[in-house]
Amino acid sequence: MPGRFLKYWLPVVVWMTMIFSASTGLGREQNTSRFLRPFLHWISPNMSDETFEKIHYAVRKTGHFVEYAILGLLLWRLIYCDPQWTRGKAWSFPLALLLAALYSASDEFHQSFVPGREARVQDVALDTCGAGAGLAALWTVRRLCRKK
Repeated sequence: MPGRFLKYWLPVVVWMTMIFSASTGLGREQNTSRFLRPFLHWISPNMSDETFEKIHYAVRKTGHFVEYAILGLLLWRLIYCDPQWTRGKAWSFPLALLLAALYSASDEFHQSFVPGREARVQDVALDTCGAGAGLAALWTVRRLCRKK
């Protein structure tokens, strides 16, 4: 049991905790710009504020997409590989996507209570697309590997 938890469940719990912590005040735009602005200024000293804001927005949304792509993969691994989920193999992809979407919705709900943060339905959609993209990539790789 402890080995199974460490192998399958702990990565999911740790990743969900990281996502949750990014949904606190630590993940506010003002905080993420504190390290991104100096980095971008180093790359392009004459960057306008407007350009910085566009890049900052893109980086933040890409972060949503990637963190949920990883969550989708971790959830799939849990469902597909953990022996306790014996009936989950056929449904591992849609179930992982559903769980990632539900976690995203709960995360956005949590953000609605955090000062300086707000809940956005668009972010739930983006997170779910990220999980779907990660799972689609995995599905494609698995399918290609089976053909060899």
